[in-house]
Amino acid sequence: MADRIRLGIIGASPTVGWAHRSHLPAIAASPEFELTGVCTTRMETAEEAKKQYGARLAFDDYHKMLAHPEIDAVAVVLRVPTHYQITKDALNAGKHVFTEWPLGATIEEATELAELAKAKGLRAVVGLQSRAAPTVLHMKELVEDGYVGEIISCSMRLIRGGVLERPSGRTWQRDNELGAHTLTIAAGHSIDALRFVAGEFSEVSSIVSTQVDQWYETDTKKMLDVTSPDNIIVSGRLANGAVVSVHVASNPWAGSGYRMEIYGRKGTLVATSEDSPQLGEVYLQGSQGTDDLEDITVPDKHTNVLEGMPDGPPKNVGQLYFQFGAAIRGESATYPDFDTAVDLHRLIDNIRLASDEGRTVGTAG
Repeated sequence: MADRIRLGIIGASPTVGWAHRSHLPAIAASPEFELTGVCTTRMETAEEAKKQYGARLAFDDYHKMLAHPEIDAVAVVLRVPTHYQITKDALNAGKHVFTEWPLGATIEEATELAELAKAKGLRAVVGLQSRAAPTVLHMKELVEDGYVGEIISCSMRLIRGGVLERPSGRTWQRDNELGAHTLTIAAGHSIDALRFVAGEFSEVSSIVSTQVDQWYETDTKKMLDVTSPDNIIVSGRLANGAVVSVHVASNPWAGSGYRMEIYGRKGTLVATSEDSPQLGEVYLQGSQGTDDLEDITVPDKHTNVLEGMPDGPPKNVGQLYFQFGAAIRGESATYPDFDTAVDLHRLIDNIRLASDEGRTVGTAG
């Protein structure tokens, strides 16, 4: 392997999408990886991405990228329905893989990919970037060190605005069957941060609802039917006995952002952000033996990206690439692997089941 890990990004649009917003600028500022190849469905856009981000190779067929000897690892940054086959092909080609969340369209797809990665002996990371966010890492560390003591209860909410209309490039998310919507994406990421910090769920009751059943497509001026959920309410219990409540929603106007609260016998921790914790800066406050919250400074040891890393989505993606790189090099590294993804798929399936059947569902694996 070269001094820097040679990465190919599949889904490397130079103008739109998650790769453009996060992966490409993160890799451009990464000391661990070289952006060796970019792949889109058209050579014209692949060449544009190659020029814009300084890659050496451009592809319009991901199979050709996977066959190239100068690619050590790939990132799969595409719509959810494509994740399974491309990730499977990459693992079978002997490439380490970073696949965005959700890992698959179903838990069955995710489980198969997790088993294949282990069978091939390859490093496989899922894009649950909250687990690499410095503030979330420090919050977990404080909980483990006893800052709050025994956890009594915790709550999390993420309320976004802007659900009434979208451009045509994003209205595909209206289809519940395609697997990219408020339950899987917004709730999936933010609930994962909660379970990372406070512990796994043991049981859930829930409401998974579509409150806005049509979207206005801004560029075509059409009204489109919506089947994907936009409001998710969960109540339950963690394996450690704490009670938990969650509300994640995409509502029409003035979303209030993100807030996670951990209450224990000794203290309280509160994390806040303008959006989901994997997307941007998260602020941390705490108290011990008092009702007054004070700001908590996050130690520099939790930040592994260079100072030149752009703020916002690239920063936490860059943090996760640091963990991915360490794992590929055989160094000690903690990162969200495909088994982590399977566990989250299972929890989300149980949240949906609890809502569909109107009962409490146990969430043990």
